[in-house]
Amino acid sequence: MIGFKKVVTILILIINSYGVYAQDFADVYEKLQQSKILNDHFFGFSLYDLDENQFLVDVNGHKYFTPASNTKIFTLYTALEMLGDSIPGIQYIEKGDSLLFWGTGDPTFLHSKMDSHIVYNFLKNSNKKLFYVPTKMQNKFFAAGWAMDDFDAYYQPEIATLPIYGNVVTFRGTANNQMRVVPTYFQDMLHTEESLDKGKFSMSRSFTENRFLKSRETVPNKYVNEVPFKSSASLVVKLLSDTLGKMVEIIDYNKPVAVKTIYSNATSYVLREMMLPSDNYLAEQILMMASLQNFEKFDTYLVRDWMKQNYYKRFADEVVLHDGSGLSCYNKVTPKSMIELLIAVKQKVPDESNRFKLFSTGGVDGTLKRAYSTDRGVPFVFAKSGTITSVYCQSGYIITRSGKKLAFSFLNNNFIDEKNSEIRQEMVAIMTYIRQNY
Repeated sequence: MIGFKKVVTILILIINSYGVYAQDFADVYEKLQQSKILNDHFFGFSLYDLDENQFLVDVNGHKYFTPASNTKIFTLYTALEMLGDSIPGIQYIEKGDSLLFWGTGDPTFLHSKMDSHIVYNFLKNSNKKLFYVPTKMQNKFFAAGWAMDDFDAYYQPEIATLPIYGNVVTFRGTANNQMRVVPTYFQDMLHTEESLDKGKFSMSRSFTENRFLKSRETVPNKYVNEVPFKSSASLVVKLLSDTLGKMVEIIDYNKPVAVKTIYSNATSYVLREMMLPSDNYLAEQILMMASLQNFEKFDTYLVRDWMKQNYYKRFADEVVLHDGSGLSCYNKVTPKSMIELLIAVKQKVPDESNRFKLFSTGGVDGTLKRAYSTDRGVPFVFAKSGTITSVYCQSGYIITRSGKKLAFSFLNNNFIDEKNSEIRQEMVAIMTYIRQNY
């Protein structure tokens, strides 16, 4: 059996091959190597000094992992490169007494939290006849590698060219044992299916149609659930007509080169809303908007390929992505690629305060609010988490007590899912140790 000191010596030699001095971080190596929970599964950890431009710690840095929602950092960087500072809401032209409009992939239209009402008011206040022109998309409504049995889960809405209401129906239990449904258009599509009752109230949807099912007649007070609906052009115009209180019709019309655009939101606002709560729907629609804006078609594979050829090709390891959210189990990246990505984001957003706003702040907000505690009241980790079955990852930035500014990627795969919490606690303990001792 190889002794621990010899293991550390070997690791130091490996890191020194990159021109850095790992002996300064031998204690971090010791914690990683002696951690029982980390060594029960496959993990990778890379730590990089952003000021000295060198790797400080590297374990399995060139090995491939499923990144889960760490994928959203790639989507963030894509948006920074390919979208402007404002989100395009709709494209339109006016012809006589008619207004023809096209979807842009904007995810904020009539969204329960994010709608600015700019597009809504524009359509509502128009004195012209409204015609929606559907646009074909090359993407399927689900990305490659998504779990089909999650089709009715709140975190997996369908991808669409003109999403509306976040592509979900919101169900809320009221005090009088009723269910409030938004949009109200779906109220009559709600049915009771007692065979679904497994001991507690639940909701589902038919796989092929917008038929929503609740498990029992009695609805718990304050119950809230979002269930994705099946999107289509015909459904979009029905929802629009119902919401606007005026007729909207479908028309087939070749989009001219010269179209006008209504912008709905600041891009930075949408990116923050994607990153902090880890919103899969926003991530996928951001790539749809990038596709239309740069290639004049809805094909997110073009976006991923363009980013790969123009940016990720320079990374030390190949980047393999099949979606923008991280729901796909086909996505594969290495810890070193994540570090290179974080460096690229830093170069794109050099202002630290603006950059950190795009990541969850440990102990303060987002998905890391409860994971970390602040250090003497000061937050020190700004990162993106990533969680799917047997996967838990964190990648982002850490500031140490001495003022070192570091990038890190901590990826965990292939563990028993019940150990997720224990793994997260161990990661937090190691990152807190780095904060307090360097």
